[in-house]
Amino acid sequence: VQLQAFGGGLVQAGGSLRLSCAVSGRSFANYNMGWFRQGPGKEREFVAGIGINFSGGNTYYADSVEGRFTISRDNAKNTVYLQMNSLKPEDTAVYYCAARATRVVITTDYDYWGQGTLVTVSS
Repeated sequence: VQLQAFGGGLVQAGGSLRLSCAVSGRSFANYNMGWFRQGPGKEREFVAGIGINFSGGNTYYADSVEGRFTISRDNAKNTVYLQMNSLKPEDTAVYYCAARATRVVITTDYDYWGQGTLVTVSS
């Protein structure tokens, strides 16, 4: 399974970005997906996750992004998205997507990882 994240960039505080993660290699629909981030000098942390059965609330968010970020997936396009609104300077980080065969977890215990895309939020 290969994951490629893109969509990062420089944005002012209060702005929005949408990250995408394209998945290839095996059936995307069978994987639970997560977004993580790693800021300067920080450990990688969970941002959002979406389960295989993504209807009816099977999404998960870190408290720090709840209400501002939205994770979604398009199984027809083998892609997972992270819509980020009301961005803050503390959201600055490299963002990674990850795939897991079993349930979404907030640890980094995922089976496959993308290469990361940098998001920089200026104040």
